[in-house]
Amino acid sequence: MKNERFERYIYMGVTAILVLIAAVFVVFLFLERNAVFAFLGKVRFVLAPVIYGAVLAFLMSPVYNRCYNTVVYVHDDDKKKEDEEKKIAPKKRFRSESFGNFLGKAVGTVISLAFLIVVVVSLSSMIIPQLYSSIVGIINMMPVYFQNVYDWLTEFFVNNPPVEQAILNIYEQSAQYFQSWMETDLMSNLSNFQNFQNIEKIVGGVSSGVMNVITLTKNMLIGLIVMIYLLNIKESLSAQGKKFIYSVLPLKAANIVVAEFQFIKKAFSGFIIGKLIDSLIIGILCFILMHLFKLPYELLISVIIGVTNVIPFFGPFIGAAPCAILVFLISPKQCLYFIGLILVLQQFDGNILGPKILGNTTNLSSFWVLFAILLFGGVFGIVGMVIGVPVFAFIYQLIREWVLDRLEEQKLQTQKKE
Repeated sequence: MKNERFERYIYMGVTAILVLIAAVFVVFLFLERNAVFAFLGKVRFVLAPVIYGAVLAFLMSPVYNRCYNTVVYVHDDDKKKEDEEKKIAPKKRFRSESFGNFLGKAVGTVISLAFLIVVVVSLSSMIIPQLYSSIVGIINMMPVYFQNVYDWLTEFFVNNPPVEQAILNIYEQSAQYFQSWMETDLMSNLSNFQNFQNIEKIVGGVSSGVMNVITLTKNMLIGLIVMIYLLNIKESLSAQGKKFIYSVLPLKAANIVVAEFQFIKKAFSGFIIGKLIDSLIIGILCFILMHLFKLPYELLISVIIGVTNVIPFFGPFIGAAPCAILVFLISPKQCLYFIGLILVLQQFDGNILGPKILGNTTNLSSFWVLFAILLFGGVFGIVGMVIGVPVFAFIYQLIREWVLDRLEEQKLQTQKKE
């Protein structure tokens, strides 16, 4: 009895000390958040090649897995047929199995790397020149577009001269400022890009020297090497991680942790890769429809719609708003056609294409999807809006399982599993 009481006091004391240490750590992070963020920024800068490689490996893993499994399956099947023809009993073919594994990894690596290079080069060679010509055409024709809108506003407010005068004054000032910005800053950067001068401004965004371009190139090349390594050792890394988890945690807790990691992998791979495929299809459909309806700048607008569609919920609105303004400058009537086209396209994506590709990978309702985008988007920006849904899905899953376990311990039942 005394031993049990003593052990309980020890447990309470250790718990209190751990809670106190955690509280002090949280307070320290809050008070020294600038130093912490600066340290994390340095770590991110140093590990940039590893981050690039991990992201590329994550995106290329479906291609690698499909090639690897196909080669191993064909190799093993050929060996079985060879044994049957020679009437040899099945044996442990360590050499042949290791060769099939090696061949599968080699083929998977080569095809994954070739697929990535082909996609990047093809998209760059097709899209960048067209985008450049579209943007230059917009800049050159901007006075005409502004005059079209000016004439439309004059005709629209013809029966209300005071409002017409106020609206036209505001419009003239805004148009003059916007045109000046496009002719000076934007056109200057585009000319530099076309002539391959000061390319660090395009590549680095805010870079001010050639070293930034060299650093980015180095990080991307090392990232490709890291991608190759990760694709070939991901099974070993997974096995090592499981060994470590089962070595430091009790069996029940280790099973829970492994299951949660599997859920994270499923949520992220299903959502991110599925969303990229979905956005690519939406961009292609947008280009086809705009070409059929003879709407202007179909390639430029389709790229914007496809890229912003990666962001759940808000992505279609973020991409469609500036595109609608661009079409409106050319023709208000065509702008109405464009808005109708985007609405139909997004309804198709939200009700048919998206559920077909993504399924219910996150198990989140529409409200929690909106909440996750607002929360992570406000904290981490565009990146947070993209990864916020699968991250919040994991947090939601943990809280849900904890609540259900507590209810089960109290012998309470729920009507719903949500």
